[in-house]
Amino acid sequence: MCDGFVGSWKLISTENFDDYMKEVGVGFATRKVASMAKPNTIISISGDVITIRTESTFKNTEISFKLGQEFDEVTADDRKVKSVITLEDGVLVHVQKWDGKTTTIRRKLVDGKLVVECIMKGVTSTRIYERS
Repeated sequence: MCDGFVGSWKLISTENFDDYMKEVGVGFATRKVASMAKPNTIISISGDVITIRTESTFKNTEISFKLGQEFDEVTADDRKVKSVITLEDGVLVHVQKWDGKTTTIRRKLVDGKLVVECIMKGVTSTRIYERS
């Protein structure tokens, strides 16, 4: 199921993240700090609950969820969103909704790396992590 995602991951490359954050509505100062952060992501599974913890000098966040079940999430930039995460063809698809807006975060494994695509309207940011 999601076992391949389990482990600790460190960010090794990022592209278009500032444009993505701008599209989401993140303020200038927060974008500057967030774009300098090199977060580590820890993914674990206990029974049918998946936990994704993101740690950086900017902020630590953690979500725990069951696939397909809506949950409340407070994002690193303090948006309060309703989220649903599903597994589609080996891709964890994370949909966040707030204030009539929607963004999608796709996490997939490619050549042993964790590739995270953040999509808002026509803007896509790609962040690549390797196991640490």
